[in-house]
Amino acid sequence: MVKRTSFEKAECPVARSLDALGDWWSLLIIRDAFLGIRRFSEFQKSLGCAKNILTVRLRALVEHGILKTVPASDGSAYQEYVLTPKGRGVFPVLVALRQWSEEFSDQPGGFATLLVDRGKGRPVRKLELRARDGRLLGDGDTVLRPNPKTKYQG
Repeated sequence: MVKRTSFEKAECPVARSLDALGDWWSLLIIRDAFLGIRRFSEFQKSLGCAKNILTVRLRALVEHGILKTVPASDGSAYQEYVLTPKGRGVFPVLVALRQWSEEFSDQPGGFATLLVDRGKGRPVRKLELRARDGRLLGDGDTVLRPNPKTKYQG
């Protein structure tokens, strides 16, 4: 297997997040964990991923603190993978990717599933980026500036 370039020490937070989440298997594993999948065999069946690739990705997600292993809930000798608070923090990223795909898809009639509010049963609104005062922001409304709390290397 080819070794990927590590962005673990990169100055850019996008690059750093890609170090932990930057391949499709990892994001799909996290998606499945949100859907309640917990065991290696369940991930493998859901994803159709080769066992060696799944093993590497699960190990990396545990090392990055996104998943943790716990004893099997049925008391068997197996271990299960569960999302940590850091892993649960990926939820808005997955929603953003889903909404982007829905918006720009050429899939006639849309996708087979809808993301809905569990309590109300209604589709969720599109994620929005807002200023502290509530204004809706677009890509032209933001800029990157050096953080005065750090030594900027850029």
